[in-house]
Amino acid sequence: MLKLRKIIKDYDTGDSSVRALNGVSLDFRKNEFVSILGPSGCGKTTLLNIIGGLDQYTSGDLIINGVSTKFYKDADWDTYRNHSIGFVFQSYNLIPHQTVLANVELALTLSGISKRERRARAIDALRQVGLAGQMKKRPNQMSGGQMQRVAIARALVNDPDILLADEPTGALDTHTSVQIMNILRSISRKKLIIMVTHNPDLARQYSTRIIKVLDGRVVSDSNPYNAAAERERKPAIVQIGERKVLAKAKTNAIRSTQYKKGGKKRSMSFFTALSLSLNNLMTKKARTFMTSFAGSIGIIGIALILSVSTGVNNYINAVQRDTLASYPIQIDAESMDMTSLVTSLMSAGSDDKKDRPLDKVYESAVIAKLMNSLNSTKVNTNDLKAFKEYLESTDEFDPYATAIQYSYLFDWNILTKDAEGTVIKSDVMELFEAMSGMNNNSVMGGMSSSTSGAMASSFNVWQEMLDGTDGELVNKLIKDEYDLIHGTWPNAYNEVVLVVDDQNEISDLSLYALGLRTKAEIVDAMMAATKGEQLDTANTKSWSYEEICAMQFKLILASDSYAKQVDGTYSDMTASTDKLNYLYNNSGLGIDLKIVGIIRPNPDATSTVLTGTIAYTTALTDYVIEKTASSQLLREQIETPTVDVLTGLPFPDPNAEELTPAEKKAAVVAHIGKLSTMEQVAFYTKFATVPTEEQVAAGVMQMMASMTPEQIDQTAVSALVAMLGISEQEAAAQVAALSNEDKTMLVSAALAAVFTEQFVAAETARLTAMTPDMILAEMQGRMSAMTDDEYVNLYENYLPAQYSDSTYEDNLELLGYVDAASPDSIRFYAETFEDKDEIAKLIQAYNDRVEEGKQINYTDYVALLMSSVTTIVNAISYVLIAFVAISLVVSSIMIGIITYISVLERTKEIGILRAIGASKKDIRRVFNAETLIVGFVAGMIGILATLGLNVVINIILFNLTGIASLKAELPIIGAVLLVAISMFLTFIAGLFPSSFAAKRNPVEALRTE
Repeated sequence: MLKLRKIIKDYDTGDSSVRALNGVSLDFRKNEFVSILGPSGCGKTTLLNIIGGLDQYTSGDLIINGVSTKFYKDADWDTYRNHSIGFVFQSYNLIPHQTVLANVELALTLSGISKRERRARAIDALRQVGLAGQMKKRPNQMSGGQMQRVAIARALVNDPDILLADEPTGALDTHTSVQIMNILRSISRKKLIIMVTHNPDLARQYSTRIIKVLDGRVVSDSNPYNAAAERERKPAIVQIGERKVLAKAKTNAIRSTQYKKGGKKRSMSFFTALSLSLNNLMTKKARTFMTSFAGSIGIIGIALILSVSTGVNNYINAVQRDTLASYPIQIDAESMDMTSLVTSLMSAGSDDKKDRPLDKVYESAVIAKLMNSLNSTKVNTNDLKAFKEYLESTDEFDPYATAIQYSYLFDWNILTKDAEGTVIKSDVMELFEAMSGMNNNSVMGGMSSSTSGAMASSFNVWQEMLDGTDGELVNKLIKDEYDLIHGTWPNAYNEVVLVVDDQNEISDLSLYALGLRTKAEIVDAMMAATKGEQLDTANTKSWSYEEICAMQFKLILASDSYAKQVDGTYSDMTASTDKLNYLYNNSGLGIDLKIVGIIRPNPDATSTVLTGTIAYTTALTDYVIEKTASSQLLREQIETPTVDVLTGLPFPDPNAEELTPAEKKAAVVAHIGKLSTMEQVAFYTKFATVPTEEQVAAGVMQMMASMTPEQIDQTAVSALVAMLGISEQEAAAQVAALSNEDKTMLVSAALAAVFTEQFVAAETARLTAMTPDMILAEMQGRMSAMTDDEYVNLYENYLPAQYSDSTYEDNLELLGYVDAASPDSIRFYAETFEDKDEIAKLIQAYNDRVEEGKQINYTDYVALLMSSVTTIVNAISYVLIAFVAISLVVSSIMIGIITYISVLERTKEIGILRAIGASKKDIRRVFNAETLIVGFVAGMIGILATLGLNVVINIILFNLTGIASLKAELPIIGAVLLVAISMFLTFIAGLFPSSFAAKRNPVEALRTE
């Protein structure tokens, strides 16, 4: 079974060599109790270690079941120890952090035995040695004899062929020693037991064979194995050439089946390695926690950086999304390219460096540059019909655009009733026009109509919302930016929502458009403000949600706003209050709209997409387009494109040449010739009672010449009182401060109005006193003396219109005609600047594919104003990466050192594992498992600590910035990745220590205390 042939073992000690065994040759039976005796240092333990495969011989041969071990590799020795050898040591060599049962099971875990079978065999082995009731104890809770019996049970559990005992009773008392020897003797009936001992009495009493060793040689053998008694198979001795190859092949074939009793050789499972390491770590809870906490410092640093950066990125993304929602990429059918103007404004005063001496002050021509930019600004015309067709045929914009909105020009009227029951238009344009025209009351302080129109357009009351996807009427972007505080979101085309600000307020101008404030209230407030009165802003009005949702609105189509007259023309029904009442109360006209919900900006939204007060859906737009297309008046206009159906007059020919003054004179004469006598009188009276500019100037000059300085001052004061609505005292103070030139202009304007009024009254009275014949005679005389310019004036101002003032296209727009395939503007909404840039690239790619006339032109104001954002974000990212890199390096070095210390502390455990058959790979796995556990605990400590610190950081961030939405937040995926990174780093850091552990000599490791 087991043969040693001329075994020599040398140990290198520095520059010299010590021979522990010197040509030992022995044969052993399959079952016998062999005791090896000899003084200390004679080579007994070395011989035992070589037989057990813990140590390798220098020369000679160890033959197992007729197979030479000269070609054994590490894996073969591991398998040999695990399946064929059982060790019983003097110092027991039990793993202290494992239970008795786990210590016995350990050898089986390396054999690939199932857990159930492992448990059953371990319990049976403990029962054989009388420890069935001690299985859950740990080694330090047992006596020496009990621990030795545990070691014997561990040696027997794998049913080995050979049991090797190194001084098994050396640390036991006499009584316990007898018990252990009796157990070994009973085992020797079935197995080969080789025991090293210093006690010759025990050897003689229990052994069947005693071998004495001295100075590395066998000096006596009480019962040598008789080779002649049994036919022996000669060992496959290594030869040269072909015989050597055959011997090696034979060895491999035999050993592949001889020592793998459990089937295919399996290494220690990863879960077993985890169990060993976890039990070891749990025996040192405080140190394990401190080690893990030390390892978590880097993770905490990284997690905090990630939390803050995630919070900043979330805030930036929210700002980007909200900003880009307010400033989408907008492409208009007609637009002015303002790039050069915006660039000039941004770079004003920052000329390129010039090569000139800096000993003088130079002019920077900012105004000139701005004017040049304005002069170079051109109007772009975009073919949005073709572009819309392209957008609907491709999905390449989908990954980058959260929404694409098509807008159309509409001329519709939305009516409601104010607090006094008067029907009004639900917009502020009428209010601004009324106020700008009330100069006598000084409501707008002489505001021009263009200025009031610009102000009115900035107060947008009705606004279309972005449509959603998959049939939803409201886009997710709207729902993300706004909270529904009452009611529901629109579910039908005629449902709208009211938009309030973060304080649940809407402006008083919007309240007028909603009918909640009257025109008189707004005008009175503005008049009081112009007089310097302090308005009460504390006692403001309020309305319940139910009152708001009970309001009624009616949308009147543009084509329904005109009524046919007796003469066949059409009149605008929105021009007077009576007509508005008719439109509002006519149940057969218009679309009833209802407020179904109230929305408020989300507290975390930095900017919002809606600027209006009432938001409607795209479904309403589509319905109005469809409804308008079926309008009879619109169809009539489309069928007669050369005639204005509203006035009955033909549209002017755009290609017709302008009439000459002579032709206009002839037209005036021809027109008068067609009139009757009374019609001629009326025609002459109409223009004869209006003074010419020369007459007004002469009259004003004559009036001023007859006035004293005091009268001029009084006239100026009266003019200011009438214009500004101020007191005479205030007006007198202002007149006193005027220059003579300004005072003259003010008085001239007032006297011009007076002269015109007096002239009209006098001429009307004079002509009224004349007979028709006298008037006609005067007309003929006056017209014969008129110049061509005067005839042109008559033609342009007093002749009835022969052509419509409108055009066919203007009339279609006026009647609400919209071509759904040809939008007036297209807006692209994106969440990030990167997505916006991708959309811009796709638009450019479209331009590259189409001809020049169909290319899309637009001004990207966001890109012009936010060009530095990317640079800032990148700079922050680089700083964060640097912090992360430093933390990772520090953590890796520290974990490597701690793992190395753990290897040194567990050296004896390494020897025990190697003795029961653990491979180098198994040892590496044990320590790798330990580093993974430490890494996992460190990662979890880091994550939990970060979550706690984030609360403090968020309080600090809010106090420093006042931004509620700026919150440090550790993302779940980030937390998982950080734990994984912690485990990976500890694993990498533990590779060197675990490799060092795997290379430890098992014999030396077992000697370590």
